[in-house]
Amino acid sequence: MRLNLVETTDPRVYDDAVRNLPITSALQGWGYGEARRQLGQTPARYLIQQEGRTVGALQLIRKRLVPGFSTLYAPRGPALESLDLLPGVADAVRRVARPTDALLKIEPPVPFLAAEGVALPEAYGPFRRADTEQPEHTIVADLTRSEDELFAGLHSMARRNVRTAQKLGVVAGRDDDFDAFWEIFTATNERAQLGAFPREYYETMLREGNAHGGEAYIVLSRYQGRALAGGFFLAMGKGTYYLFGGSVRDDRVNEDGSPLKDAKAPDAFYWNAMLDAKQRGYELFDFWGIPRVLDESKHSYGVFKMKLKFSEQRVWYPAYDLNLNPAAPAIVKALRWRKTQNNLRKRGSADDVL
Repeated sequence: MRLNLVETTDPRVYDDAVRNLPITSALQGWGYGEARRQLGQTPARYLIQQEGRTVGALQLIRKRLVPGFSTLYAPRGPALESLDLLPGVADAVRRVARPTDALLKIEPPVPFLAAEGVALPEAYGPFRRADTEQPEHTIVADLTRSEDELFAGLHSMARRNVRTAQKLGVVAGRDDDFDAFWEIFTATNERAQLGAFPREYYETMLREGNAHGGEAYIVLSRYQGRALAGGFFLAMGKGTYYLFGGSVRDDRVNEDGSPLKDAKAPDAFYWNAMLDAKQRGYELFDFWGIPRVLDESKHSYGVFKMKLKFSEQRVWYPAYDLNLNPAAPAIVKALRWRKTQNNLRKRGSADDVL
């Protein structure tokens, strides 16, 4: 089974293929690649063809390492008709890779249920199980259920908090106020000692994610006009993905100086983001990232507990590597070392956030 990679520079042709493939992700969309370009990385887009028919799409992000070496990365990709095509993708990538490309990492966008007895594939042809770049563990929700079924499936505390927010007049939905999102996002990162890319990265993703066939949008939850919680979503095909966000504490007071009542803005944000996605025809809602190892002392545990109130469907998205030249094993070790050093510098711990 020979596959060919046909490079395309037409964003609409490319995104049309990504959007309509059954195995796909918004991170394979053109807009996500343009955001990566802001980080000094170079995207290349290919249609995967078999006997002249398009059976997949592949966005490869080339990341330069030390002089003379680079890696190729398919974020939550490739998009495919079937996972049976993956061995052929390996051969096709080898034919277009540069001599300086040492390693290819893929993250097939097929979730595996995180349940006892579910085994993750250790290999797809020459691809071998490896560390992910995107969160490997996440929570998803099935939006094909009715609104009543979705609400009944929430944790009782989430249902109570959503009703409280409604009674207090919290308004949550799509919002064009990027500055409000940015304030929430940066405050959350500072509080949790998380890293972030430059603002231009997110602005580019918002602009380009909307330009060619996908969607990029912001949902904010406001109480008495002030945005207290919100998130950034990237969508493609049947799925939407909550990539970035957070919440801020409401430090306002009543006329008598007493604190305002807790309006449960984060709960309103999650619930209304799910409703918005459902109403627009999306079937998969990806909450994007929960910890591999649960530790109640860490910020990530609180994020996990919040997401778990809105869906209990925990899944894995494993990654796989393909060595493209003999230097690959040494480069993998070097990348792991660099990641550990970054964690130590930012948070004082070698552990990953998720």
